[in-house]
Amino acid sequence: MRTRYAIHSFRVSLTLITACGNFLMIAPTGSIAASAWPQFRGFNSKGVADGDHLPLQWGESQNIAWKAQVPGVGWSSPIGWGNRIFVTSVLKEGELETPKKGLYFNGERPVPSKDLHIYKVFGFDLETGRKLWERDVHSGRPSSSVHLKNSYASETPVTDGTRVYAYFGNLGLFCLDMEGNGIWSKNFEVFPTRYGWGTAASPVLHNNRLYIVNDNDKQSFLVALDPSTGNEIWRVNRDEPSNWATPYIWENHERTEIVTPGRNKVRSYNLKGEPLWELGGMSSIAIPTPFSEFGLLYVSSGYVGDNIRPLFAIRPGASGDISLKEGETSNSHVAWYQAKGGPYNPSPLVYGDYLYVLYDRGLLSCYEAKTGRLVYDRERLNTEGVSAFTSSPWAYGGKLFCLSEDGDTFVVEAGPAYKLHRKNSLAEMSMATPAVLGDSLIIRTMNHLYCIRSKPL
Repeated sequence: MRTRYAIHSFRVSLTLITACGNFLMIAPTGSIAASAWPQFRGFNSKGVADGDHLPLQWGESQNIAWKAQVPGVGWSSPIGWGNRIFVTSVLKEGELETPKKGLYFNGERPVPSKDLHIYKVFGFDLETGRKLWERDVHSGRPSSSVHLKNSYASETPVTDGTRVYAYFGNLGLFCLDMEGNGIWSKNFEVFPTRYGWGTAASPVLHNNRLYIVNDNDKQSFLVALDPSTGNEIWRVNRDEPSNWATPYIWENHERTEIVTPGRNKVRSYNLKGEPLWELGGMSSIAIPTPFSEFGLLYVSSGYVGDNIRPLFAIRPGASGDISLKEGETSNSHVAWYQAKGGPYNPSPLVYGDYLYVLYDRGLLSCYEAKTGRLVYDRERLNTEGVSAFTSSPWAYGGKLFCLSEDGDTFVVEAGPAYKLHRKNSLAEMSMATPAVLGDSLIIRTMNHLYCIRSKPL
């Protein structure tokens, strides 16, 4: 079934770009990793960067290399490859309702807007911030609603260095070349989401396959697509209600798996879409993205209204149902488990020997990544008042970075002792997770992209 509104402004090129072989989003070489941030949370979905001269402090007039306006509304993260930055946004004709900072209660907007919306993809120059191109991929009235704090451009695009794949849930997937020229597009059926909150799970690329999870309140599915054509390779239905977690491609010493968090079950599939294992015990909303380190897979969910907010570490090689029994904190394939360790929106990260969890209300916890032992628990980042945190943390240079919705980044020393290093403020609402390319940090706020660089010594 096609969406109700034709994708009339997306012009498909007559000549497809030649496929660039098996592009691999896992275990990149150092040179590629330093000059690319190709998907949500970068290579391996870890949110960790490496490089000299990355900025540790900034402000509205400090270490800002450039600031570029991004029209419209979107909470997709910026991505980049080489000297290009890509971001999506949706412009709305008519009055714009500004999202409110803080928790998400009372933000339902169950009726789709009647105003015209224009769906856009932008390309920016990394060095100067100059807008290189702007492409309208669709215009029309939305077929579904979104929560006040969601957007119609919340899915982060993905790139392989040859093409950019921009996915707008409940609308379609759009493939462009690096100059913004349309290659192909694929419409998706419109599905209802929980309370009309909208969609947010981003696509991922791996070995010449593009994977999308759409968990909704009608018929959830995982689909594999050919990135050179958009043709569907396989699709599997999922017994899940609405979720917002981006899938993860887990390359471990036994096999490669597609890991998909869900409210009912965390499920893993092989590259043919066949189920491998499943794990119950999640909270009622699944948002954080899984990732791996030390041979373990880390999966979490933590809806603030639930008593169970789990954080799991899983060993490779599982099959069947590996759910913990009542009273268990581990089994043959669950290495460790924290019943109340999971975050709601931000994804955890491992940096060094430790796993860090940022909670929506501005609290930070630290665990030993290999054992799950609690190192410190719910240290408050902002002692001056409560801040909400939606963006996922990132790390480099021996520091953790936690960006609040107020635009304040709290810089914390990595390691077993909690120590707040400083606070960097941009004074603009921020909910997108930043990107790191070379010596540059790219932060998306409500209205702008910021490129932050340390001044040379």
